[in-house]
Amino acid sequence: MDNRRFDNMSLERRAWNIRRKALRMGEVQGQGYIGQALGIADVLAASFFHALNHRPDDPEWEGRDRFLLSIGHYAIALYAALIEAGILPEDELETYGMDDSRMPMSGMASYTPGMEITGGSLGHGLGIAVGMAMGLKRKDNPAFVYNLMSDGELGEGSTWEAAMSAVQHGLGNLICLVDFNDQQADGKATEALARVPEEGKWAAFGWHTQRVDGNDMAAVVAALDAARAEPGDRPRVIIFDTLMCKGVDFLEARESAHFVRVDPDEWARALETLDAGMPE
Repeated sequence: MDNRRFDNMSLERRAWNIRRKALRMGEVQGQGYIGQALGIADVLAASFFHALNHRPDDPEWEGRDRFLLSIGHYAIALYAALIEAGILPEDELETYGMDDSRMPMSGMASYTPGMEITGGSLGHGLGIAVGMAMGLKRKDNPAFVYNLMSDGELGEGSTWEAAMSAVQHGLGNLICLVDFNDQQADGKATEALARVPEEGKWAAFGWHTQRVDGNDMAAVVAALDAARAEPGDRPRVIIFDTLMCKGVDFLEARESAHFVRVDPDEWARALETLDAGMPE
């Protein structure tokens, strides 16, 4: 199934739906990684409704593009996308984070259709993606492997070992998506370790590299298209600069939004704020 048929306005509406579903799930628990979900929604919408080849009614289809969530705590965002894509039923949204739910607070492949890996211990997703991409290449399967990771994972040595391996093995079927929101649990990602410009680092490692505004749908779509179309065997990376809590201004303004605690009376306000900016 080729999903690359939606215009940018349709994708923006999908992103809005994903944000709204994430807020509704967050309200179930009263807290959660809402900031990341709101920030990455545009990338998820463009991925699932433009870039990825997949079959919502057959999430194990061998010909599917694999979408790996290295950052397991972003699960609330991916669940919202999976519900929007019809892979999970919407009535399960109210079970988020509860006992026996198929949507635990951190992503687990054994629980959730469409969840390719169990993520959460940061720095491992890209290595798993390298293995998957190698396997697909050896089977002459034309599918792509997408790995969504965080800027915090750029401080993990295992990430750069995997980056070197991907080049060594000529994995042109691997696309790494980096959510660069510059927030970690204990401060800014750019202050956690001495950093050099990330684009230059990836390029020096041999990757086809792009950096775009991850909340600009046209830029996101163009970057995803360019990554798929890039000829040759170089792996591809897109760094997406995103805004935590995008679309809910009073949450955007919070100094720390890594794990958002929202007062009971604020959930309705958050939804109202988001709804006021609903795309046509």
